[in-house]
Amino acid sequence: MAKAPPRTVLITGCSSGIGLRMAVQLAQDPSKRFHVIATMRDLRKKDKLEAAAGDTLNKTLSIQRLDVCSDESVAECINSLPEKRLDVLVNNAGVGLVGPVESISIDDMKRVFETNFFGAIRMIKAVLPEMKRRQRGHIVVISSVMGLQGVPFNDVYAASKFAMEGFCESLAVQLLKFNIFISLVEPGPVNTEFEMKLMEEVARSEFPGADAATVRYFKEIYLPASHEIFTTMGQTPEYVAKASSTSA
Repeated sequence: MAKAPPRTVLITGCSSGIGLRMAVQLAQDPSKRFHVIATMRDLRKKDKLEAAAGDTLNKTLSIQRLDVCSDESVAECINSLPEKRLDVLVNNAGVGLVGPVESISIDDMKRVFETNFFGAIRMIKAVLPEMKRRQRGHIVVISSVMGLQGVPFNDVYAASKFAMEGFCESLAVQLLKFNIFISLVEPGPVNTEFEMKLMEEVARSEFPGADAATVRYFKEIYLPASHEIFTTMGQTPEYVAKASSTSA
């Protein structure tokens, strides 16, 4: 029996964290079942991925630029694939936003939705025509437990994840007709550089527009508790990547 060709897997947001670890885990598959296209918005941040990829680089793993917020960037990346064929899409790219809602501008809220919600939809729209034509495909969305349950001071981030959950649950039913499957991965706290950097930034913020009592509640109660949860109970990116990789 002829050996099946490797499945092409495209992952967004691979400069660090879950995306990086998932790309490397799939590329290092002993049976070489996958060819991974690891993408990121800024290729100047590819050094960590290249180091982690080791000898899989340019063999079972290749790196490409892709900005999920740009129609042109998405089209350029998908059009570069042979016959635009993609077996598995992993929507991992995302941004966070924490703080009192009164202090968050509408533009910042839109930025979160542009990446977390519309960015994922932009990717799905780009790959669906070819997946439907072949009657085969798998879409994995790295969501969050906050897509199921809101958390104080994460109002906008949680809303973007709730929106993604509703979109995917609705679309999944339609796609069964075409033998295309959607998997939602909903990790809890994940101890990543992304989370720690976000916490450090918000700790230094003044939050104009929010009343003193709310800012005090946020800084003196929420932030210490959140930091404790992430450092003591947070999952590792490797663990989440391993669980997510089983979906691919």
